[in-house]
Amino acid sequence: MAMEGILLVSSSLFHRSLGTAFLSKLRSNHPFPYLHCAAGVARSIRCAGRSFVSNRNALSHLRLQCNSTHLQQLRRDGMCAVLRCEGDGNLAAAEGMSGGVSATMDCAKAKEQDARNAEFYIYNTMSRKKEKFRPKVAGKVGMYVCGVTTYDFSHIGHARVYVAFDVLFRYLRHLGYEVKYVRNFTDVDDKVIAKALELGEDPLKLSERFCKEFQHDMAALQCLPPTVEPRVTDHMDQIIKMIEQILENGYGYVLEDGDVFFSVNKFLDYGCLSGRGLDENLALERIAVDLRKHNPADFALWKSTKPGEPFWMSPWGPGRPGWHIECSAMSAEHLGHAFDIHGGGMDLIFPHHENEIAQSCAACKYSNVGYWVHNGFVTVNAEKMSKSLGNFFTIQEVFEMYHPFAVRLFLIGTHYRSPINYSKLQLEIASDRAYYIFQTLEDCEKCLANYDGKGIASDESQACVSKLRSAFLSSMADDLHTPVTLAALSEPLKTLNDLIHTPKGYKDKYQKSSLTILHDEMQNVLSILGLLPSNIPEVLKELKTKSLKRAGLTMEELEFHIKARAAARSGRDYASADHIRENLAARGIALMDGPNGTTWKPCHVL
Repeated sequence: MAMEGILLVSSSLFHRSLGTAFLSKLRSNHPFPYLHCAAGVARSIRCAGRSFVSNRNALSHLRLQCNSTHLQQLRRDGMCAVLRCEGDGNLAAAEGMSGGVSATMDCAKAKEQDARNAEFYIYNTMSRKKEKFRPKVAGKVGMYVCGVTTYDFSHIGHARVYVAFDVLFRYLRHLGYEVKYVRNFTDVDDKVIAKALELGEDPLKLSERFCKEFQHDMAALQCLPPTVEPRVTDHMDQIIKMIEQILENGYGYVLEDGDVFFSVNKFLDYGCLSGRGLDENLALERIAVDLRKHNPADFALWKSTKPGEPFWMSPWGPGRPGWHIECSAMSAEHLGHAFDIHGGGMDLIFPHHENEIAQSCAACKYSNVGYWVHNGFVTVNAEKMSKSLGNFFTIQEVFEMYHPFAVRLFLIGTHYRSPINYSKLQLEIASDRAYYIFQTLEDCEKCLANYDGKGIASDESQACVSKLRSAFLSSMADDLHTPVTLAALSEPLKTLNDLIHTPKGYKDKYQKSSLTILHDEMQNVLSILGLLPSNIPEVLKELKTKSLKRAGLTMEELEFHIKARAAARSGRDYASADHIRENLAARGIALMDGPNGTTWKPCHVL
């Protein structure tokens, strides 16, 4: 069923989801300021009339003829599609995702939501307080997040960083911003060279291999691709040019062998981010002091080549960049010297980000970052997880036993700035919760399979939706408080299950329309959190497969236990039946008896 209505979408949705043919047609009617062509999933959405711009927050009303399959895909890309009938202002209904749901929201409420979302507060490490987010250019955000050094498989601590900033990326887009997200690869470095020597590989080929492994891990974790993923080896000209500018401005010096260092004594604001003074930095110096330096805290801008290492020619001879200069050069190249957000883990505050500030400002006096954002560590037994300590688990090792959606849910279940302790119990709980959420959505979509979209929701369901929306708005606007957002899903999930599975629920005359609005709002929230699968039945199947693997069981062995329990119950041997059930529960398998026999689902092990 197709319908004609008004689709309210943020401008940042255009370049993410809509097809080039559709955008081209829109451009012929009106010059939208933020439209970008991209191959899209919604190619069959067609313009049924003239488009027009509506308000100062770059939200646009488009008259469209579309069906809900398209709308579902738009939601899954992280934006809320809002339909309202033109004319009488009643809520419109479309043919459902998997059968029948309506996309609903009153236009006035949508405007109120947008206004509230604009009040976004984020913690700034520089000021050590939460600040209202104000981008340097209205409607646009530039964000740089320090990426991985690609010499090995990434660990769960890396996952924590990039899931946290993916949530920020998605949320900023939800607010209507056009976000340019830059995340680099450090593909040449001391660690890359050492690992390549150990394995007998070419350093650049090794680095390329681990770049691909990292991208595979991020895709599995539902992290959206950044706008740009620059590599150090592709930016040598920019790096050399920035070093030359630093030297010209008097902030660095060149040694006889071609090494180039930054002089921290020349930069009076050194320590402004970390709060450390130079004396404190010297006391905490972890490496042998290089007596060639003017100050032991001086750091390398360019390293002269050593035998067997990759090198690039420079005015100071063959060599390669120091660690810190690369991010200053790449962020300036892709975002300019002044941009909005610079992020990474808390371990980067000093020395990496402190040194970035020094060299960026030394190269350009107009260099400025609006907000320095850092996430907390993943810990194991109260110690930071790191490769140097040898207490890390690679992302792919964790995926062996736990579904990527469960891992993502585990990671955002703690506020991004707080430490999160890695434990199997917490992953079990997250896996159980993911299964519950997705099974509820699947049951809901099955229930709505033949729904015609007519009717209104109950007052109770509308109140539940309003409460969820309010909790989402307030928690996400308060420095991305994802644990509060996730907790707010509990009541809607219970209401959905009551409507689907209880006699009172399926006799409720408002059941289908109530399910519709609850389902839609749940999907809107989950999509912004990156927790909305494109194929829920497949993910449910994969979650069950992982639970069997953790239990050390095959499907055939589980079926044997279920049959043995059924036989025990038939023979009134309830003690044996209970023992089988309890034994399976202790291994993470919950049995459920119903009129159609015994089924099972994953559960966390207490």
